[in-house]
Amino acid sequence: MQKTFVIFKPDCMEKHIVGTVLSRFEAAGFAVIGCKMMRLTPALLREHYAHVADKPFYPSIEAFMSSRPVIALALQGNNIVQRVRDLLGPTDSRKAAKGTIRGDFGTDMQTNVVHASDSDENAQIELKRFFKADELYA
Repeated sequence: MQKTFVIFKPDCMEKHIVGTVLSRFEAAGFAVIGCKMMRLTPALLREHYAHVADKPFYPSIEAFMSSRPVIALALQGNNIVQRVRDLLGPTDSRKAAKGTIRGDFGTDMQTNVVHASDSDENAQIELKRFFKADELYA
């Protein structure tokens, strides 16, 4: 069984679709093994987005991701990293097919409802970044 990391982004929270999105993950057979609401600090965001923190668009990412509390989620299931990404659709919601989470609820590259780990390796890194070991129940 694999584990992956997901953030219900500020637009997901603002649109009041957390339950709808979560139900899609549960309907796919994934188990919730960790869940918490939190405010993302500039330091945590800079670490999480280190791969783009030096880009000119980074300040807008930080402003958006810290604009309201988010929900951090740990999920478990078979081939979960790829299956979650398939459920989400492409990062750019404008290119996501209807029926995917981003295609149904997202707006663009940034306001795309959910962040999800893009590899097994990153899932492990992100889970450790956002959850203590005793906050995961798997």
